[in-house]
Amino acid sequence: MSSNKEQRSAVFVVLFALITILILYSSNSANEVFHYGSLRGRSRRPVNLKKWSFSNAYFPILGNKTLPSRCNQCVIVTSSSHLLGTKLGPEIERAECTIRMNDAPTTGYSADVGNKTTFRVVAHSSVFRVLRKPQEFVNRTPETVFIFWGPPNKMQKPQGSLLRVIQRAGLAFPNMEAYAVSQARMQQFDDLFRGETGKDREKSHSWLSTGWFTMVIAVELCDHVHVYGMVPPDYCSQRPRLQRMPYHYYEPKGPDECVTYIQNEHSRKGNHHRFITEKRVFSSWAQLYGITFSHPSWT
Repeated sequence: MSSNKEQRSAVFVVLFALITILILYSSNSANEVFHYGSLRGRSRRPVNLKKWSFSNAYFPILGNKTLPSRCNQCVIVTSSSHLLGTKLGPEIERAECTIRMNDAPTTGYSADVGNKTTFRVVAHSSVFRVLRKPQEFVNRTPETVFIFWGPPNKMQKPQGSLLRVIQRAGLAFPNMEAYAVSQARMQQFDDLFRGETGKDREKSHSWLSTGWFTMVIAVELCDHVHVYGMVPPDYCSQRPRLQRMPYHYYEPKGPDECVTYIQNEHSRKGNHHRFITEKRVFSSWAQLYGITFSHPSWT
């Protein structure tokens, strides 16, 4: 009798070990399938972004306005510390349309980054940081059009908690013009990433960055796009190790830019941005959509 129990116990141990091995193998295989850093997995060229329909793509958070749909020449002012000391402010001010991201301020930095803000693309995680400083982001440039993006449970009508916060801000500042990315367009952004990289964003535990949303929106809105301060995809593999560049120009003691990019690119636990992969996609779009990069320039 005890012999049968021992045999059953042994079989159970063997089965448990086999199941554990299979789980570990599947986990490791998933990491291999979603390896980043190359676009060799690209499955197809997606539809032309210039032909994306604006219908039901960006809905007004207050009122019934329609998102302005065309600029000839746009500049994207990144939040990179590469812009410090450039004295690009006057040049940026002359642009027809200027696009900024999240809570990147201009007060105190206008000599290098300008002040004009036609569009500001804001992630759900930055909503409170923007709305807590209305004198910087709402009243300082009242002509600014805000475009908020985020998960549907936070940003879609009528349940979205952040949507209600933005609506209350709009009531407090009647001149504030704000839109949210619709659920259908959010899916298009995901589909675009998968079409360009061959990677499924959710399965690879990644979030699209605000830079991704901003670049696509700029291509939609603008005939020509000039990007200031974005480093090329191979920058961090070539940069001298002792050279430190803050990730944000307005956070001199913040994290290092390349450390942030590399950690996000290679992390497999939790949700991260794939900054370097996104930049490889942007590089492939440069000629197709008339995008130029400077400070640093891309060759």
